[in-house]
Amino acid sequence: MAAAPVWSVDPRTGKRREQVAVEATAAEVDAAVRAAHDARDALADRRVRAALLRRAADLLDGAGERIVEAADAETALGPGRLTGELGRTTYQLRAFADVVEEGAFLDVRIDHADPALIPPRPDLRRYKIPLGVVAVYAASNFPLAFSVPGGDTASALAAGCPVVVKAHPDHPATSELSAALLRRAAAETGLPAGVIGLVHGFEAGIELVRHPLVAAAGFTGSVRGGRALYDAAAARPHPIPFHGELGSLNPVVVTEAAADERAEEIGTGLAGSMTLGTGQFCVKPGLVLAPQGPAGDRLERSLTEAVSNTEAGVLLDHRMRDAFLDGVRERAALPDVQAPVTPGAGGEHTVSAGFLTVPAARLAEDGGTHDLLLEECFGPVTVLARYTDDAEIGAVLARLPGNLTATLQLGAAECVGEDAGADASGGGTGITAATGGTGADAAAGGTGGDASEGGTGRGARLLAALTPLAGRLLVNGWPTGVAVAPAQHHGGPYPAATSTATSVGGTAVERWLRPVVHQGTPPALLPPELREHNPLNLPRRVDGRPER
Repeated sequence: MAAAPVWSVDPRTGKRREQVAVEATAAEVDAAVRAAHDARDALADRRVRAALLRRAADLLDGAGERIVEAADAETALGPGRLTGELGRTTYQLRAFADVVEEGAFLDVRIDHADPALIPPRPDLRRYKIPLGVVAVYAASNFPLAFSVPGGDTASALAAGCPVVVKAHPDHPATSELSAALLRRAAAETGLPAGVIGLVHGFEAGIELVRHPLVAAAGFTGSVRGGRALYDAAAARPHPIPFHGELGSLNPVVVTEAAADERAEEIGTGLAGSMTLGTGQFCVKPGLVLAPQGPAGDRLERSLTEAVSNTEAGVLLDHRMRDAFLDGVRERAALPDVQAPVTPGAGGEHTVSAGFLTVPAARLAEDGGTHDLLLEECFGPVTVLARYTDDAEIGAVLARLPGNLTATLQLGAAECVGEDAGADASGGGTGITAATGGTGADAAAGGTGGDASEGGTGRGARLLAALTPLAGRLLVNGWPTGVAVAPAQHHGGPYPAATSTATSVGGTAVERWLRPVVHQGTPPALLPPELREHNPLNLPRRVDGRPER
């Protein structure tokens, strides 16, 4: 049987553009993984890894016009958005080069022998080493920053791990172009082409995660697809770490004080965030708790006006378009759900943004009637749940699964630790911290810590209630946009992620490393990273004290 062709498709028309490749067979996946496995030693030198990352960034920047053109033709994301994403991607590659050169990610720790301790302590020297070949599953909605040249690939290479990427079918031509540039960067820095592999096809993705030489995997995509791969990784004779970013509702809580002070600003900001990229961001705010009453009504009117003025857009593929149309239709048919702006088809190939409203009490009910509204719907739609008091806020939060983000919109007094006397909640006594990450079984229980440590006002109580639910908390902002920075965390309780690690920022490199301790090893046999005189000039902690 001939291998299935891989086509590049224009989502604006649904028509095939060109055949890019063929789906990889099991033998071809095996060859790519073995080539990567054989390239491990070539990545041992940190200087070479840093040079690879910087050269890759330079080549991607140099080919920017071609890359943006190819990506736009396959995704319809637009040249402006894609130019920004390319800049983010190359910045990320250079940032990981800096991480490699600095060396702190190796976490070198030395505790000298101390026979006077009870019991006596032997000489212990700890650092981290790369796991091995990493499988990367490219995302649909970020053809660069979360795909072939994206954060998973960059962080794995920084750790010293060769990579085999499973391309996403929504942008195969962009994937091939990016992979070719990364392989060119490898050749120009004296590395074998096998440090970067690329395969296409659904079955290839399954073969990849099951391959015995694959040591870890990174994934960005749907709950269904990610969970299937996660289970496959766990079912191997030797299970491997699977770092997946799956799905997120990204709840927003708007207090009555915030709505009273700036309802129009919040409504406009929400519309911009939920429709950004045609609602195809993993951090799109998908559930907004807003107060009943005049202030909440003003917010809803502002949201209605802003969303009504949003132009129809193209989703990444027609399968996603169909899923969006089915999803909003099913949600809109639920009891007590209304659509001030109806989301749906905008044309033969486009979708129109909209939003739904529902009493928050409906979402707090056990029984599952409205549980669909607590699940992510990929595309330009959000749910505005109108609450009457803090007890309803707490009841809804207690039913939410894990999220990438959670956002608070507070009034001025609430931001400085005071309670807003005009708030409909009557002081927030109904809010307690939700456990998060356990779906409808989540219950109020204070697991987010003592709010009094950071203040006793309503803002502090709400922040404590949201903390167990998400990996990133925002106050008076919007979650769309994930800055690449050392302090960033992009992850959260399941199903937002399958591990506690981040996929964005310098610490993402830690996913692809494991610690090793040398005990009593003769100095001549120690790796350079652990030698007493520190020949690599690494930051380290010796006998509990930092030094370099």
